[in-house]
Amino acid sequence: MKATIWHNPKCGTSRKTLAILEETPGVEVEVIEYLKTPFTRDKLAQIIADAGLTPAEAIRKMGTDAEERGLPTLDASAILDAMASDPAYVNRPFVETEKGVRFCRPQDKVLEIL
Repeated sequence: MKATIWHNPKCGTSRKTLAILEETPGVEVEVIEYLKTPFTRDKLAQIIADAGLTPAEAIRKMGTDAEERGLPTLDASAILDAMASDPAYVNRPFVETEKGVRFCRPQDKVLEIL
């Protein structure tokens, strides 16, 4: 099974999720450090929707100025535009496998798609 993780190595939850993936037999892990290789807007919209979230639910508020800028109150399209232009606004980690996409907070949510 292939698993793609959109990862930030400075995030403890992201590191723990990656460790689960790497320790699971039969899982081939693709790591995308999304702060270095940003999402396309279309991919971002797809993974958020596939994870069952709205763009407002996927905003990273802690450590960003998202709330001060009013991003959580904007419409979905404007939020996606902001996230695509500055990937620091995307909460993490997201993991995609053939079984679906999960926003892995807490990290054990990744087990649902392995």
